[in-house]
Amino acid sequence: MNASEVSESPPVSMNGRNGGTERVAAIDIGTNSFHMVVAEVDAHGGFTVVSSDKEPVRLGAGMGDGGELNLEAMERGVACLDRFRQVADAYGASLRAVATSAVREAPNGADFIAEARKRASVNIDVISGTEEARLIHLGVLQALPIFAERSVVVDIGGGSTELIVGHEGEMLAARSMRIGHLRLTSRFFPDGVVEPGSVDACRAYTRAFLVPATRAVRSVGFEIAAGSSGTITTVASLLKTQDSSLDGRTITREGLDRLTCQLVAFRTPTQRVAAIQGLETTRADVIVGGAILLQEVFTQLGVDQMTASPYALREGVLLDRIHPDLEVDDAGISHLNNIRRTSVLRFVDAFEEDRSHVQHATELALQLFDALAGNHDLGIFERDLLEAAGLLHNVGLFVSHAAHHKHSYYLIRNSDRLNGFTNNEVELIAQVARYHRRSAPKGSHYSFMALTERDQYRVRTLAGILRVAIALDRTRSRAVADVSTCMEADPPAGVDGPLRIRVGVLAGADASLELYTARNRSALLAHTLNREVTIEAVTIPSR
Repeated sequence: MNASEVSESPPVSMNGRNGGTERVAAIDIGTNSFHMVVAEVDAHGGFTVVSSDKEPVRLGAGMGDGGELNLEAMERGVACLDRFRQVADAYGASLRAVATSAVREAPNGADFIAEARKRASVNIDVISGTEEARLIHLGVLQALPIFAERSVVVDIGGGSTELIVGHEGEMLAARSMRIGHLRLTSRFFPDGVVEPGSVDACRAYTRAFLVPATRAVRSVGFEIAAGSSGTITTVASLLKTQDSSLDGRTITREGLDRLTCQLVAFRTPTQRVAAIQGLETTRADVIVGGAILLQEVFTQLGVDQMTASPYALREGVLLDRIHPDLEVDDAGISHLNNIRRTSVLRFVDAFEEDRSHVQHATELALQLFDALAGNHDLGIFERDLLEAAGLLHNVGLFVSHAAHHKHSYYLIRNSDRLNGFTNNEVELIAQVARYHRRSAPKGSHYSFMALTERDQYRVRTLAGILRVAIALDRTRSRAVADVSTCMEADPPAGVDGPLRIRVGVLAGADASLELYTARNRSALLAHTLNREVTIEAVTIPSR
């Protein structure tokens, strides 16, 4: 499928414009290289790439014993992001940057994110391994005609490798592993030098590391194989140089075995570049580890041929921005997008025994959020977080009723089920769920205090709303059908009047326990909004 033929649906509204033309940019902050693509969006939601850039930053090189990013690598990364942002600005493009393995795992990853925001004016979203896999799959589907076939997509990065099985746009299985060409190079081939025994050691390590993931992929099954990112596109290009019958996108098992033997035969990167036509200097040190890793993937999956995709994570990010696929109900209320909502509901189904209750409580929470729009400065971003947290707030009951709010936090925070969310968004969802009952956020809560001041406000406000909404379905009878607010008439000058929450109770229903509980649980909301909160019932016709 051509990029300009991505979709027949119209693009969403975006800020980046240039003479009426919408332009968007996406940056992939990888462990080895940083990539950026700038695209022009057409009237039908398709796009044309107008600029692409790549820099071998090596952000993951020289990591400390604890996995910390070193200062030199961080400096290179910030400088690169500053250059990329200038390019995006020159095109008038709105920008999204995502970070993967290196930043995701580094204890000081937050320092790099802060420096990028401060010095390069780039806001970075850290994405989980599963979200990385989803975006890679999305990008590859736009480049290769594999939508209708059950396919396995292999992406070998510097710090992680993703295996995705998909069919007709749906991910059937996804595995993200902490193994990549830069990690293997640092461990077995420092500076790209091959020493006696290092190749065999690397093979044994890689083989053992891949077994669980490749076994899971084989159990799902696939018909064809595709690959993306630097190692795979480099191997495909080198094979074409050696065999003119190949098209530069095809990797055969025979060709891969032959090329890998050639690569490991030379001790140093300089020798490899001199002997192997088409091998770039910037890739010569890490290609040995990458080729061995790819070779082992071929072996364990039983792959004889793979097609290399020119699109990868960055194009997936780009497409995800152009087509977030918002659902809108009959009332015009936008909800979580399909991918996010589907993953949340699957999570609910796996752990929640009473889905109807959490859905009703969540709907009441969203009504209250909307009714309070004039009292908080939160928008659709926070509304999405509230919806997810509302649907997931009780999953901790799967572990134990005692302290189940804390179990909910742990399950949400450590799950790989939440597709479409960044790491920070997952953290916020988990914390809102964690504070749906019992203690309010306090200074002794480390995870809460680690949030930015803005995120702390988000958690307090959303948790305060959720507490009231859950209380309004205390008996799980749906006696409360809707929620609204009104202001006190003529409050004293200079004083905000009480925040009056009106609860619509169905005629003939008994909501006394709901009202009692909601009043008792409104303190966090009142404190956060700095308003007295009152809750009153009005009778509405039964539905």
